[in-house]
Amino acid sequence: MGEAVMTTRRQADGALVVDVRGSLDAATVGALRETLLGTVQRERPVTLIVDLLYVTFMDSQGIGTLVSGYNAAREVGTRFVLRNPSEFVHRQLRVTGLTEMFGLPAEPSATQTYTP
Repeated sequence: MGEAVMTTRRQADGALVVDVRGSLDAATVGALRETLLGTVQRERPVTLIVDLLYVTFMDSQGIGTLVSGYNAAREVGTRFVLRNPSEFVHRQLRVTGLTEMFGLPAEPSATQTYTP
């Protein structure tokens, strides 16, 4: 089982960013679900960005947690954005047919810009 580290910060434009690093699996998805749903319910940000640049592994439970976050955000009118999915994460989302739902391109872009 892996380990994941999550930090939440607010951007200058008011969007909340949850940076996720490490592995999203059975051992770590509970903490991510709590962070996403708690942030949406408490803060009700206009935009919630989940940055996945440093996620090294994600299984079906990780995908399910992102979908839960997306649905919770929609219920309160928050825009839910996945930013910088690692190649592994992008492949998992593509295989499950979820890239479109999250507004991601079908193929990861080689020229993708990573904004801090």
